[in-house]
Amino acid sequence: MEPFYLTIALDTPLDRLFDYRWLAVADEPRPEVGQIALVPFGRQEIAGLIVAVNRSTEVPADKIKDVLAVRQQCPALSNQWIDLCRFAADYYQRPLGEVAIPALPKNLRALKPVSLDRNLKKLTKLKLDAAPEVLQEKQLNAEQHAAVEQIVGQPGFAAFLLHGVTGSGKTEVYLQATAKILARDNTSQVLILVPEINLTPQLEANIRQRFAGIQISTLHSGMAEGERLLHWLAAHTGQARIILGTRLAILSSLPHLQMIVIDEEHDPSYKQQEGLRYSARDLAVWRAHQLAIPVVLGSATPSLETWQHSKAGRYRKLELRERAVKDAVLPVVKIINTEREKPSEGLTQRLVAAIRQRLEKGEQSLLFLNRRGYAPVLHCDSCGWISNCTRCTAHMVLHKPDKKLRCHHCGLEQRITRACPTCGNIDLQPLGRGTQRLEEGLHSVFPDARIFRIDADSTRLKGSAEAAFDTVHRGEVDILIGTQMVAKGHDFKNLTLVAALNPDSALFSQDFRASERLFAQLMQVAGRAGRAAQKEGGNASEVLIQTRYPDHPLYHALMAHDYHRFADDLLEERQQAAMPPFIYQALLRAEARELETAIAFLQEAAHCTMHHGITINDPIPMTMTRVHNMDRAQLLVESTSRPALQVFLKEWISTLRAMKTRVKWGVEIDPVDI
Repeated sequence: MEPFYLTIALDTPLDRLFDYRWLAVADEPRPEVGQIALVPFGRQEIAGLIVAVNRSTEVPADKIKDVLAVRQQCPALSNQWIDLCRFAADYYQRPLGEVAIPALPKNLRALKPVSLDRNLKKLTKLKLDAAPEVLQEKQLNAEQHAAVEQIVGQPGFAAFLLHGVTGSGKTEVYLQATAKILARDNTSQVLILVPEINLTPQLEANIRQRFAGIQISTLHSGMAEGERLLHWLAAHTGQARIILGTRLAILSSLPHLQMIVIDEEHDPSYKQQEGLRYSARDLAVWRAHQLAIPVVLGSATPSLETWQHSKAGRYRKLELRERAVKDAVLPVVKIINTEREKPSEGLTQRLVAAIRQRLEKGEQSLLFLNRRGYAPVLHCDSCGWISNCTRCTAHMVLHKPDKKLRCHHCGLEQRITRACPTCGNIDLQPLGRGTQRLEEGLHSVFPDARIFRIDADSTRLKGSAEAAFDTVHRGEVDILIGTQMVAKGHDFKNLTLVAALNPDSALFSQDFRASERLFAQLMQVAGRAGRAAQKEGGNASEVLIQTRYPDHPLYHALMAHDYHRFADDLLEERQQAAMPPFIYQALLRAEARELETAIAFLQEAAHCTMHHGITINDPIPMTMTRVHNMDRAQLLVESTSRPALQVFLKEWISTLRAMKTRVKWGVEIDPVDI
């Protein structure tokens, strides 16, 4: 029998596909496009994706290598899924294999994979054990009902912005739209994306309660590999009808996908920051268009890109203006001027009085401080020494309970020094305030209160975040201290007071997106207050913001709960300044042992290709110049035309790949951190 030749995408930086020979073995089925193949590559053996099966090849007979094995047990990935990967590879200027292969579970592409037959049998058992389908619907208000009907009533592709105030019942809209989609036939699948892993268990429990008998898969990076494979296979074979996941789930195989939901679509977590730097939100919109299905982008504070799409009519805006729970009202936002009311232990007297009032009523308070650790830096008053990281241009953060100084960028840890390493002074002082120091101060002010801290340090262990939030929901906490982990998605029924401490630094950041993110963050955390109906005789829920700049327009927009005005003003500023979403950007980053080496590479890159209609800015050091002993610089490329930028990037990157350099470099399309 004549051989077949398989064209295979491999996870390599080489921007090409590779041909291999497949010799038929007795009774072995012919390989299919979309199957996984094990092949030799250099001195190693790796897994690749079959993207074509041919009778001939242009590779000389003495150069062609044989396929080692084809994973026949797993159903082939669809052409639609491969087309999704092709689009992502094209748009983000990466080889197809660098997109497709990492999107698959590690156990599926391992040299010695686990038994797929055993996992497929597990799936069958799960399906047989499922109970009859039962949906316990909640009553929708008029705006929610209209939103559901528009989403499910639209034939073909449509992108919906579900813009609702915090607590307006966006999740209920997702669930009832999902129910109607699933009811159309017994194969339909719905993908629901959430920004953070710690939000997944809460939403998953809600979905499982509402959709008894429907198989649900969860996909996120916190899963064990065996568990992830099982859930991926359930989605890939169509047995899972609802798929809940973080950004990586957008690249999962879903043969019967009928709707995509992106909860908190504004969240920066949807942008991958390593390897393939893709936006799960943007890929979700493209995938919905590819499949001619609806995609729902939900947020109380949409990204400016999404807001502009809705203003231009490309996305349909669905408004939820009121809170879903009867008698639940938006909290009153008040500003505390810390120039007049000086804080003690980080707390003004007005805030202390407000917390005490909530304690007396048996209600919960949340103090939001987006800075973990005890203090941002340790300082010597005598000589001015501060605890800098020796490997990064960053301070080492004081973690007092662990008796450590820790760099949050490279992970370097040191024991707290007993004396200043420069002058020997033993009276070293912490500067600034993190969540640990705030917790210590609260214990001294409210010794009898149940105080609880939730941040990346207190929830390091698997399952600890879920357990921590359960503690709050059970009412076993009086005062909650938290970072951005507590700012979104959580429904604390007894929480009536939110205080934001020290949010001012983002007002003057060189990052042009800083004010947009701060507004979203504060509005989201403010939305944790007053989500349940106000108790008779209880206090009206309120949000207190301690700031040195009480007259800043951002805070006034917050007081009015006026996202519309804030976003429209910011869009006008962006348009006048020729910034996204009115211009398209790519960022070339380079890192080397010496900053001069990285800058020299970027200067050469800036002049290596003709660029009509493209603006190439001067190379500059990155804000965080040195990380883990590597110096970093960047070069920003801009254009008013997305297609023109893509054409330029394809030629430019090809030229860069041909350059001989020891500099490590990479290009990010649509960067979110500049």
